[in-house]
Amino acid sequence: MNHATNPSFDLAHLAHVEIYTDRFEDSLDFFTRIYGLKLSGQDETSAYLRAWDDYEFHSLKLTRSDRTGVGHVAYRAASPEALERRVKAIEASGYKVHGWTEGDLGHGHAFRFEDPFGHVFEIYWETTWFEAQEDAERAALKNTASAFTGAAPRRIDHLNLLSSDVTEFRRFMETCLGSRVTEIIQLDNGRLGGCWFTINNKTYDLACTEEHGGGHGRLHHVTYATDQREDILRAADLFLQNGVHIETGPHKHAVQGTFFLYVWEPAGNRVELANAGARLILAPDWEPVVWTQADRMKGQAWGLKTIESFHTHGTPPVQKAEA
Repeated sequence: MNHATNPSFDLAHLAHVEIYTDRFEDSLDFFTRIYGLKLSGQDETSAYLRAWDDYEFHSLKLTRSDRTGVGHVAYRAASPEALERRVKAIEASGYKVHGWTEGDLGHGHAFRFEDPFGHVFEIYWETTWFEAQEDAERAALKNTASAFTGAAPRRIDHLNLLSSDVTEFRRFMETCLGSRVTEIIQLDNGRLGGCWFTINNKTYDLACTEEHGGGHGRLHHVTYATDQREDILRAADLFLQNGVHIETGPHKHAVQGTFFLYVWEPAGNRVELANAGARLILAPDWEPVVWTQADRMKGQAWGLKTIESFHTHGTPPVQKAEA
């Protein structure tokens, strides 16, 4: 690949994720009052939420459903021309194409497509910038987007999807989104256990790990970034006080070195608060960091073993066949 014309820069950033919930009111209460996202708008089926320094109208679309999991994943293009380039690449890729949509409450028309594992993606250019409608939402400092409450994550950071073939998912991400790979887990059986992708200079905006539950098109987690590690420690107490299920953490990942805390929102979707510190991928010729199965058996960065539910829990839950 000619890194001077790296196609990853056709996309600017992860823009928003749509999450399904079968407990809409409870989930909305969690994401606003406890987790600290702001409600930008609402219609009959969805609430549009954002973190206090997300510049767009929304970074999380919470949608009423009879199930849980991910509805779609959205990236914003770097320009109208970049959007056209990506659309042509996707149409020529052989992957499933849904085509153009009219857009949504927070953005203009978008091009939708799908990976081989049932996850729907969209890319778009035209967007709605957030504008505070009430004084309480208005930031005191002009260089931040709005005021903050609750656990107070600063911005959307990444999400983790599950697939039965991480190598094929990698091919999809490189082909359709032009993503770069920053770190991988190489299993002894030759398969990829996990792969971390970026389309800018963040260490990653999307991860894919191997599906161990027999599901299809499932979500592992959605993550928002805090300003500092201390915010995550405070959030742990906030979650405890409000009866939120803390799954694991606070602790530090070995892969990517991210300080983390995982909880389940009321419908069962896994949500993370994370802080990557100042780590960026500035090298245009970055070579992926390879973690072996032996490396991963050592646990997380400071020795905490990965708990079993982290390998098995995803949304929607897999329906077990009756004996």
